[in-house]
Amino acid sequence: METAIPIRDLLFTLLLKVGVASSISALLARWNAFRRVLFTEERDPDQKLKLMLFMTPALIVGVTLRLVGGPSYAFADLSLEGAFLMGLLGGRVVGPIGGAIITIPALISHEWLAMPAASTAGLLGGLIRQAIPNKEDLWNFGPFTFLNIPKATMRLLRKAELSWEMAPLGACVGLELGRVALVLATKPKWLFAVDSHWDWWLVLVLIATLMSVASPLKIWNNTRIEMNLEQHQQLLLKARMDALSSQINPHFLFNTLNTVSALIRFDPDSARGVVLKLSNILRRLLRKHETFVPLREELQFIDDYLDIEVARFGKDNLDIVKHIDEAALESFVPSMLLQPMVENCLKHGLAPKLGGGKIELRTTNSDGRLRIEIEDNGVGISEEKMPHVYVEGIGLSNVRERLRVLYGTDFHLDIESRPGEGTVIRIEIPELVSTMQEVR
Repeated sequence: METAIPIRDLLFTLLLKVGVASSISALLARWNAFRRVLFTEERDPDQKLKLMLFMTPALIVGVTLRLVGGPSYAFADLSLEGAFLMGLLGGRVVGPIGGAIITIPALISHEWLAMPAASTAGLLGGLIRQAIPNKEDLWNFGPFTFLNIPKATMRLLRKAELSWEMAPLGACVGLELGRVALVLATKPKWLFAVDSHWDWWLVLVLIATLMSVASPLKIWNNTRIEMNLEQHQQLLLKARMDALSSQINPHFLFNTLNTVSALIRFDPDSARGVVLKLSNILRRLLRKHETFVPLREELQFIDDYLDIEVARFGKDNLDIVKHIDEAALESFVPSMLLQPMVENCLKHGLAPKLGGGKIELRTTNSDGRLRIEIEDNGVGISEEKMPHVYVEGIGLSNVRERLRVLYGTDFHLDIESRPGEGTVIRIEIPELVSTMQEVR
């Protein structure tokens, strides 16, 4: 029996059909809303509605293009494959409804079996989804799943276990064969098929149908895998930030409590003031974890911390000078950014110093960059120890790591020290103001 379409034209049409299916699926995967629907395996009614609204317009255009353009545009009609996909992803309600919607143009053109056939395909996809115990197995269906037929057969015979990826394979074959049978049985033609002849070229049509269903599934599965990796990276980032913060907080509390312990022995009144400051600090630490806070709030935290240290060192032995750019106060900075550096100045710079100590804190805001400088007049860092500061110093190494995690390479952290004269720590980070309101 000869085919109504020359074999070269048939091959070209089938290749275009698979290409159109892949292109539509790749285009849909670029929409974040559609990606979120794909990522959620157990979909609520709203997500199922979104799935149908995303898929039906392109499929309706394809059916219309085939009706208007004639046989040359036969590749654009993906009504059967699209309805089956909607059933696989959305269930036994979305599939039939979506199939009925995308075949409305065919029904207007008196293709009376188009809507029942597409709805049946959607219902079959939904029933397969309902029958599969693990819905993730649906994503194993690929363009070359038919190569696993011998393996699946042996598994069924030996272990009595079903390979569920074979269910969509069998359904696609059955739907295409049923469509060809209906086209041959109805006079006049009430249903469209690319090639409605019983011959060996029907194998090519079946493969094209399989590819038109399996290719979108593989493209969307890659999207799901990418989103899963992104989610795990975000969880890993949060875990790393929590770990770094947990290293900073106990270290800070340990030194603060030692200060309170020392003061309470010889100056109870000052110890009372320190306890009040400490309560403010603890209230801040016990709040819900925040990655970013306004610089104004971070400076208030440092004020409480330095008040404790002034009580510890004595007003005559520790002088605090601040030069704050008012325009920078509403800029957002990583929480607990300044305290480890101030603590480093006190512990390593000023504590070994015999005379009075001084800490200067400067902030400037220009050209979209926030610059922070913390300078002390302590003993400084020798040239031999300078290369090891970022590695051995817990506070500074954590600060650098947190900045790297949050900003990537878009930050600068430099230390300049003069032995016997003091040390300057400089930080430069992007200015974040209004965009950080949502992050908090």
